[in-house]
Amino acid sequence: MKRIFKNKRILITGACGTVGRELIRQLLTDKRYVPEEVIGLDNNENAIFFLDQDYLKFSKAKFFVADIRHLEELMRKFTGIDIIFHAAALKHVILSERSPEQTVETNILGIQNIITAAKLNKVKKVIFTSSDKAVNPTNVMGTSKLMGERLMTAANSIKRGKGPIFASTRFGNILGSSGSVVSVFHNQIMKGGPVTLTNKQMTRFVMSIKDAARLVIDSAVKAKGGEVFITKMPVVRIPDLAKAMIEILSPKYGFHSNKIKIKVIGIKPGEKLYEELMSNEEVRRTIELKNYFTVLPAFRGIYNDIRYNYDDIVSKKMIKAYVSEKESPLSIDKIKFILKEQNLIKKPVESMAERYWPGDKEQKF
Repeated sequence: MKRIFKNKRILITGACGTVGRELIRQLLTDKRYVPEEVIGLDNNENAIFFLDQDYLKFSKAKFFVADIRHLEELMRKFTGIDIIFHAAALKHVILSERSPEQTVETNILGIQNIITAAKLNKVKKVIFTSSDKAVNPTNVMGTSKLMGERLMTAANSIKRGKGPIFASTRFGNILGSSGSVVSVFHNQIMKGGPVTLTNKQMTRFVMSIKDAARLVIDSAVKAKGGEVFITKMPVVRIPDLAKAMIEILSPKYGFHSNKIKIKVIGIKPGEKLYEELMSNEEVRRTIELKNYFTVLPAFRGIYNDIRYNYDDIVSKKMIKAYVSEKESPLSIDKIKFILKEQNLIKKPVESMAERYWPGDKEQKF
């Protein structure tokens, strides 16, 4: 299955982000893939420079400053490319609320540019990294991600067996990613607390950075056109995650675990108590695979030429939506095991100790 990457030219947008970096690492270092070339694009000049330095010994790796909002630029960069992993996006909820125009330009119009340039350059496959926030969105960022998924699906509707295959992946929370709550909790524990929660009932699907990248890569192997792939993943209660981290880290910084308090600061605008990775509407058009759920296009009539045949189908009929509050959460001991196993308890690079929320500065009604 991994042979689809052999001797292929692979391009990753958002190369300096958490998922983009891990994709590059796996594609260059895992001997199963053996691509001819791995190209990383990002609009962060400083970050792409240092990423380039990390891979000086890899002749197959090439990195460029580029912006997905510029179609002509993408047309040049996509020349001769076989597979694209599109991971570039604006992802911070509150900043997207404050800058909706920029979010639309990047997360929606940018995706249309990716699709247009891929078609004109005869790219074989394009995989988009979406978010749980695309399901029943309550904010600008989530709405933009949903539109991105729909654009990717619709791009397959007129291909008639020719042209690129477009598909999406939908993530839960990536433990240890940039801006992760793990980093927030760690910094708060370092200072002796308090550890801040927005609500004690909050639950989330979680996955490691490695698993997130693996989902994207596997989706490129499985994709027929227009699907959204969702990884089966464990659920944590956020208070249990906080307790697990306090028990592990407090002795390291000279504190007794009982002395570090947990403070509830209130749920924020656009934030959900639970996480949805599959809506009730999507249940009726979802196929369960061994490790994934595959949501098929809503309007199947215009995708009649696409055969959704997979070699690891578990069930063609789903019973319920995939929602974190309906799944059994991990125990605190299991959370502690995962944190240690995946090396997520190292000192974070980010130094934010507070749950900073720009809306806190605004007028309260």
